[in-house]
Amino acid sequence: MQEHIRKFGSDESGAVAGIYAVALIGLIAVGGVGFDYARMAGMDSELQNAADQAALAAATQLDGQDGACARADDAAINLLSNITLLSNDGSGNQVTINSGGAAATGSDQCNDRGHIVFYSSYTDPDTFTVSTSDETTKIVKVAVDSRAARYAFTPIVGAIFSTMSARAVASLGSSVCNTPPVMICNPAESTDPNFDGLYRGKGVRLVSVGSGGGGWVPGNFGYLRTGYGNGANDLRMALGWNTPPGECIETTGVDTKPGANTSVTDAINTRFDIFDQGQNCPTGGTCSPSLNSVKDLIKKAGTTGNACSLGTQGWDLAPEADQYLPASVIPLTSGSAMPKVMGYPRDICHAVADTTGGHCSSPVGNGTWDRNAYFKVNYPSWGWGSWTTNTGLPSDATRYDVYRWEMEHAGDTVVGETVLGNRQVSGNGGNARFSHGAAQCRTPITPTEVQPDRRKITVAVINCVAEGVNGSSTNVPVTKWIDAFLVEPSVNRPRTHQGDVYIEVVGVTTLGGGGEVGQAVRKDKPYLIE
Repeated sequence: MQEHIRKFGSDESGAVAGIYAVALIGLIAVGGVGFDYARMAGMDSELQNAADQAALAAATQLDGQDGACARADDAAINLLSNITLLSNDGSGNQVTINSGGAAATGSDQCNDRGHIVFYSSYTDPDTFTVSTSDETTKIVKVAVDSRAARYAFTPIVGAIFSTMSARAVASLGSSVCNTPPVMICNPAESTDPNFDGLYRGKGVRLVSVGSGGGGWVPGNFGYLRTGYGNGANDLRMALGWNTPPGECIETTGVDTKPGANTSVTDAINTRFDIFDQGQNCPTGGTCSPSLNSVKDLIKKAGTTGNACSLGTQGWDLAPEADQYLPASVIPLTSGSAMPKVMGYPRDICHAVADTTGGHCSSPVGNGTWDRNAYFKVNYPSWGWGSWTTNTGLPSDATRYDVYRWEMEHAGDTVVGETVLGNRQVSGNGGNARFSHGAAQCRTPITPTEVQPDRRKITVAVINCVAEGVNGSSTNVPVTKWIDAFLVEPSVNRPRTHQGDVYIEVVGVTTLGGGGEVGQAVRKDKPYLIE
């Protein structure tokens, strides 16, 4: 008996059982914490994903148009359905925003709405500006409603549940595609830095700038980097080809590039049916003229050799006496001597000599151009001023309005005159020179829903002085994107310089061409900020 007692006393089998029993509570607690932490981590991912998707959905509506904030609110609440599989608080698995309440309606429903906050600028959670209008809203923050994760094992150590939520901040990135990479320095920067004035129909004289490092000034124009190439030949491709090469251009911040020169600007002339033996249209692309190639140049018959180039053998200016060179800013009258050739003219205040009274020293004209003279020269049998009746155009028609009317009626006979026909201006026989309305040298194109208008381009307006723009600047803010009508080809005229460009403002760009023609294409992509 004593032997059994002695063995029992020295037996160490199961000695750890007591320790294990004491430690079991801690082990279960650690395992429970791990289990419940995994639930929390999973639910956090679910909620964050829901917030991300809601913010991205809301950001797609931030187009600056009326009702943008209300549409963003509706998109965040109703566009997507998100669920959580790991919440066990008894409230179902739907992840909601604004407790599932209705979205806002109407205009300017911005500001801080609790579940959703709209910003005009946002750097970080401590640096931002809350927006108050649809127009200024650029960024949105969305927060999903809180959900609870009730712990399964962690209550052993005294924790019952944890409340979790998530938020996300998003914005909308936009790019312009299918347009030549052209920028202009805001010609009215000192008086209208937002370029919000009534500029439709006004002429703008643009001066090309070279590769110097000096600052650019209002009225200068240059080019944007597209990632395709930086040489003059690459620019000629971008300006001349029907489909410009290179990447899309950010609508908000652009990079300018140096190198404006006559050889580059000549590529624009292909849109006017002017081809310098292929030098202004690089190989690899097509440079079609517009069907309506009205211009103040004349040429002999034929399209071979230099017949389609600038110069005496091809497209050339008429003698000065036959050109439209007004002596004053007063429009010509029915008794005035008419020029023999006349393309779409400049605003009269830009067409007169610099020393003439009423001359516009500003790059922006006043929109007054000699409509009566244009129609009398190009439709000589029409009565003076009868063009409004014959065309149905208003008396204040813009050059672009007339251009569109002529293109729509090309080849038609209207009151005895052929629209976009040709007229003999000078010479006889083989030396006869003609003014042509329609393209002669290459097959032209007419704008359609998929084909851009060759004489309308989309350009970026930049405050060059305020932004310190020079030949090569990066991430420069764009004030406006505008559509511009190319009034005349770039030619060394008596009152301008070869390399300069004259445009008429058509209006603020409706990206996507407004459903009218295949002009600039806008690509929008929402992105997360945080």
